[in-house]
Amino acid sequence: MILERLKKFEKPNISNIDGNAITKLFQNKEIQALIQKSFHPYVYWDKVKYWSLPDNVSNLEVWSAIKTLRHLNEKKTVILGEDNMSFSWNPFLSNVDEFLHNIDIEMKDGAILSDYSNNEIFNRQLLNHGIIEESIASSQLEGAHSSRKAARAMILENRKPKTKDEVMIMNNYQVMRLIETELKDKELSEEVLFSMHKMFMQGNLDKKEIGRYRKNSDEIIVADDGSQRDIYHIPPKEKFVIKEMERLINYANDKLLDEEFIHPVIKAIILHFWIGYLHPFVDGNGRTARAIFYWYLLRHGYWAFSYIPLSRIIKDSPVQYRDSYMYSEQDDNDLTYFLEYNIDRISRGIKEFKEYAIAKLQETQRIAKIAKGKYDLNDRQIQLLEDCYKDKNVNMFVNIYSKIYKISRITATRDLRRLEELGFVKTKKTGRTIFYYSTDKISEIFS
Repeated sequence: MILERLKKFEKPNISNIDGNAITKLFQNKEIQALIQKSFHPYVYWDKVKYWSLPDNVSNLEVWSAIKTLRHLNEKKTVILGEDNMSFSWNPFLSNVDEFLHNIDIEMKDGAILSDYSNNEIFNRQLLNHGIIEESIASSQLEGAHSSRKAARAMILENRKPKTKDEVMIMNNYQVMRLIETELKDKELSEEVLFSMHKMFMQGNLDKKEIGRYRKNSDEIIVADDGSQRDIYHIPPKEKFVIKEMERLINYANDKLLDEEFIHPVIKAIILHFWIGYLHPFVDGNGRTARAIFYWYLLRHGYWAFSYIPLSRIIKDSPVQYRDSYMYSEQDDNDLTYFLEYNIDRISRGIKEFKEYAIAKLQETQRIAKIAKGKYDLNDRQIQLLEDCYKDKNVNMFVNIYSKIYKISRITATRDLRRLEELGFVKTKKTGRTIFYYSTDKISEIFS
């Protein structure tokens, strides 16, 4: 019954296509251009079947030619399907070399931040923005129903989550923060993976299902969020998953090597896919896959990825994200579909980060002229007032303020009391904690 509900793309039979006909197609310049076109975007038969072609050429013949060329250029990865067939990818993918070259220039050792390197507070603001946005969007991809505004306020205030959706987001934030501060310096192990999963799922999953691999009896499928009528992926069996997770961990630690060098960004995307394919946990697989993507890149010196909320870009095209998994699995284990999708999302994420950073810097400089010139405020105080101006519900207290800006409690207390003296915030004591709330005077700076 489950197999009958598995959504499958149409797969044409090309075994009977004459080899001589394919050879002639490669000699036709018009067809050569079409075949070249099929590599960017990296299309499947469901698109090729509708191409307009010369009268003496069939769409099936062109698809056969495309598949022939792809097989000739494919590189095998270490990922095995449950049928023991390797997943492969195609380096012939358009623009991949240029993409990786730009990644090395901009993201390795944080070169993309060179324009702001003399402003530590501003860099910290960008980092907080990236991690918060990633945590919210990654959770929303998995069904968390919470507005970005409310979720951001909860994180900034370090407020205890009130709903399961908020728990999911806060858990995600804590994992991402841990990766950025500690886990990037550790090898991946089953223990680290399980502890990460526990953090993701604490409060949202039965304790018996947290921090362990799923069992066959769990009967996990990947389906639509509604009726679950359409099934998109049936994960491999328990025994296969346990064996492959050992290989995955070795691969993540660079102890299981590819046949030839694979760029770290490509490898991070491969790890992302591999966890999604194996689906090793009862729940939280997507969040774990994306977190491991970040962990691997930060561990290999591409720490500027902390500033890029990839999940927010993916969230704009969830169907294409899902389909990139399905095409890769159903089209002869061709991982290129998933790679191309992620390369496109990463490129867009970097572009949007640059635009955000420039706009943010200009805004910060404009505001700083007023806030510093008239009130002698520092960058930390200005950032807090800006958050309060954008969301009147944001409040702050000493502990979280000191953690965000990595300053002492004494300095944090001094900052907040100065804002109170100037009338920008007012205080309210709840239990032993003093909370600072914004006042209408903030509009003097930001209006």
